[in-house]
Amino acid sequence: MTERLVVVGGVAAGMSAASKARRVKRSMEIVVYEKSGYVSYGSCGFPYFIKGEIPDINHVIVRTPEQFAQAGIEVHVRHEVQSVNPTERTVIVKNLDTGETFSDHWDKLLLTTGAIAVKPPIPGIELPGIFSLRTVEDALAIKNWIAEKKPKRGVVVGGGYIGLEMAEALAANGVAVSVFEMLPQVMPNMDADMAEHVLAELQKQNVAVHLNSPVEKFEGSGQVETVISGNVREPADIVIFSVGVRSNNVLAESAGVVLGPTGAIAVDDHQRTNVPNIWAAGDVAEAHHLVSDSPAFIPLGTTANKQGRVAGTNIGGGDATFPGIVGTAVVKVFDLHAARTGLTERQAQELGHDVATATIKAGARAHYMPVHPPVHVKLIFRKSDNKLLGAQMVGTEGVAKRIDVIAAALHAGWTTYDLGKLDLSYAPPFAPVWDPILVAANIANK
Repeated sequence: MTERLVVVGGVAAGMSAASKARRVKRSMEIVVYEKSGYVSYGSCGFPYFIKGEIPDINHVIVRTPEQFAQAGIEVHVRHEVQSVNPTERTVIVKNLDTGETFSDHWDKLLLTTGAIAVKPPIPGIELPGIFSLRTVEDALAIKNWIAEKKPKRGVVVGGGYIGLEMAEALAANGVAVSVFEMLPQVMPNMDADMAEHVLAELQKQNVAVHLNSPVEKFEGSGQVETVISGNVREPADIVIFSVGVRSNNVLAESAGVVLGPTGAIAVDDHQRTNVPNIWAAGDVAEAHHLVSDSPAFIPLGTTANKQGRVAGTNIGGGDATFPGIVGTAVVKVFDLHAARTGLTERQAQELGHDVATATIKAGARAHYMPVHPPVHVKLIFRKSDNKLLGAQMVGTEGVAKRIDVIAAALHAGWTTYDLGKLDLSYAPPFAPVWDPILVAANIANK
């Protein structure tokens, strides 16, 4: 009998897995159920679509259901899987357009339900004009609101990656932006000393930043009009609510799938769950952090695509493993680029390491070039043996690829001594003789 794979969720991990399973096992029946109206899209491009840099939402959609059908993958959008029965190997599915509910059988099941935006029960949070950003529909709703309402005052709640990208997007649309962050710094995934550079860039771009300012209430008659935080009452015609995400694990948990310490689905290096014939991948699942040697929940598209590919290989009968992550990420905040990999100083201390750091400022190009913008580099390492634990970088150029060098070093388990021996490229328009990475490593080695 032909094996049947049911994939729940059709974005990065789900469609990567379905495509890989199809290549590995041509005879397998593959069906995908996706709750939203779109599959296979790059959500990281949404802020740039809203900004106007990407002219058409279709540019971030990689493949359509019709294109997947040509590859023998049956895709149903606006179909929500409501329950999973591992004993009978069935799912209950609801067609969101017709209201019809039906049962489908599976031999193998892949859960890629992703992450959902955290939305605390703040009074007024359901007012029109308050948006989170996860799906194509969300991006279109924000874009349409800007086009129709022409907001002049905007508030971003949350100073993380998406929040700051959206601050830039709103500003590009002529919106005066304020950011409210409940923590004492923006960019919570970086150390405070490095996040200060990001704060300075926001202020330089006339973004009002309120730190230590949890939002308590939204007010409005008909649509959002005011954001209230302590003694601050901020007028707003549009609000982007971006205080983080959590694993969309409800379906998995109800089916007896074990969750890990992060609240995401626990998986092994083959993306298998504890339930036979059920796999999980992407933002709904944990990943093994190679530096901390522990489960981590760091939902990124890069990880989702790789985990999906591994899951699809194994579901199709192959043998692939996902070794883990080091938490590498980069974000553009107006003219500044901020990146991190591995552990922050705070995280390393919490794990009990004898932490040391080296923080430097060096030119991204040779000093005699007409333009040689600075790069700020922070290395985090173990004092006892100089084992590299992480790094952060901030600058206006050369940041993304330099952080990738550190990520590779972390994968290899290097020390700062190893890092300082690297033969890095040099030409005046691209880097000085002593690249900022080497300068930071030499300081650490002293």
